[in-house]
Amino acid sequence: MAAPRALAAARRVAGRGWRGVGGGGGARPGRSRLYEHVREGLSARPQLEVAALSERELERRRGPLRGVDLRQIVQTWSRLGEVRDSIARLEAEKGQVAQGVRALMASHDKNTAEALPAYAALRARGRQIRLQLQALLAEEAALDERFYLDALQLPNRTHPEAPVGDESQARLLEVVGEKPVFDFRPKGHLELGEGLDIIRQRRLSHVSGHRSYYLCGAGALLEHALVRFTLAKLLAKGFLPMTVPDLLRGAVFEGCGVQLNASPSPVYNIDPSRFEDLCLAGTSEVGIAGYFMDHAVRLEDLPIRVVCSSTCYRAETDTGREPWGLYRVHQFTKVEMFGVTAAESGTESEALLDEFLALQKEMFSELGLHYRVLDMPTEELGLPAYRKFDIEAWMPGRDKYGEISSASNCTDYQSRRLNIMYTDGAGQLQHAHTVNGTACAVSRMLIALLECNQLPDGSVRVPAALQPFVGQAVLTQPPAPLLRYIGPNQPRGGRQVA
Repeated sequence: MAAPRALAAARRVAGRGWRGVGGGGGARPGRSRLYEHVREGLSARPQLEVAALSERELERRRGPLRGVDLRQIVQTWSRLGEVRDSIARLEAEKGQVAQGVRALMASHDKNTAEALPAYAALRARGRQIRLQLQALLAEEAALDERFYLDALQLPNRTHPEAPVGDESQARLLEVVGEKPVFDFRPKGHLELGEGLDIIRQRRLSHVSGHRSYYLCGAGALLEHALVRFTLAKLLAKGFLPMTVPDLLRGAVFEGCGVQLNASPSPVYNIDPSRFEDLCLAGTSEVGIAGYFMDHAVRLEDLPIRVVCSSTCYRAETDTGREPWGLYRVHQFTKVEMFGVTAAESGTESEALLDEFLALQKEMFSELGLHYRVLDMPTEELGLPAYRKFDIEAWMPGRDKYGEISSASNCTDYQSRRLNIMYTDGAGQLQHAHTVNGTACAVSRMLIALLECNQLPDGSVRVPAALQPFVGQAVLTQPPAPLLRYIGPNQPRGGRQVA
C-alpha cells in the first residue's frame, strides 16, 4: 500500500510520538510495534481494508476505537491516497523536466543552453517540484503513521449471526452430557488436589509469586496424559505437529490482534534494557501465526491444520477474582489448534471453524465432561475474531460452568497484518484466512476432571481415555504427604535445630 519512498520518509520521522486523530475512543498508545517492524523493513506492509468495517460493527465491539474514529481513519486514508497521487504526478513531471534539460544540453553547447529562456524555465520548475515533493513526502509520512497507528487497533468484521452485547448475551447452542450428582458435599479441585498431594499452591509467594502452582505425582501425570491424549487425537486427524518459541516480537502479537499497550498489559514483556522487543506468548497461536508470517502456501496444500503444545504465560492481574486454584493462573500448558485456509469461496474458514468445534466436542465428550457450547456476543470477540464459540464445562466445586476452550474464525484479519498468503488457482497471491481453537487448556481441564470425578473419600476416578497414560484408574490419598512445612511461619518460629 505504500511505496519505498514512504518507508524512507517514515524513517525520517522515527521517534516522534503519535499525534492522534481525536474521537471517542479515548487515549491511544504512542507506538505500534508492528508499524515499527514494517518501517524498519523487517516485514511487509499490512494490507488493511478499513472501508469493509462499518461504524455500527465498531460500536458493537469492545475496543479502544469508536465510530467517529473509523470516519477519521477513512478520511486519513483518503487524504493519504490523494497525497500519493500528487507525489506520483510530480515524480512523473520531474522526470519530464529532467528529460527536457537533457535534450537542451544535447542540442546546444553548455553556455548556449544555459542562456536559453527554456532552460531557465525548466530549472525553475525543477526547483518548485523538489520543494513540493519535500512537503508532500513529509505529509505522506505523517499521514501514513497516523493511519496505521489507529487502523491497526480496529477489530475484524462481525459475523451477521453473532449475538450483540456483552457476555450475558451469549447464545446457548448445545448442552452435552449430564451434571454429575453427588450424595455428599463436593470439594473444589484445590482441596481435592491438596488431599491427594498432587497440587501445591500454598506458601509459594516467596518461591514463584501469587497465582503459581506445582503439579506433582499423579497431577503431573494427568497433565502429560491430557497433552498426549489430545495430540494423539489430532495427529490422527492429519494435524501438523509444531513446537514454537515462547518469546516473540511484539509485532507478531499485534499482528494477531493482541494490544500490547493496553493498561494493564495482557502479556509479559522481557526487560527492554536487555532485549529490545520480546514478549512471552499467552498462547501458541501467536507463535504459529509467526511461522506463516511473510510466507505463501500453495492452494493444493490448504487447509493446513497445526497442533502445538506449549507453555502459556498470562498476566492475570485481577487478584480479586479467584485468587486461589487453577482457574486464573500466570502459567499453564495448552494444546492449540491453528488453521490456515483459502478464501476462494469465502466459506472455507467457517467450515474449518465448525471442524475445530466438532473436534473439541469429540474430545471433551470422550473425557466424560458435561459442557455447553456458546455462540459468543460481539463484545467478547476481541479484535481478531469474526465469530467465536466458547465451551464451558460444569465445575461442581465452583457450582457453575467455567470456560475450558474457545474457537475463533479470524478470516483475513491476521493474514492482512502478518502477510500470510496463498497462491490461488490463477497463480495469484491472496490473503489466507486463519482459524484457531483450544484443544486442551490443562489447568482448567484438571478442574473439571477432578471435581466431576471425585468420590466421597476424596479419591478421584481417572477417565478411561486417560488411564493408559496415567497408569491408574483411581487417584487415592497417600498415607502421608510428601512434604511437611518447616518454614518461619510456625507457632514456635519454624524449624528447631538441635
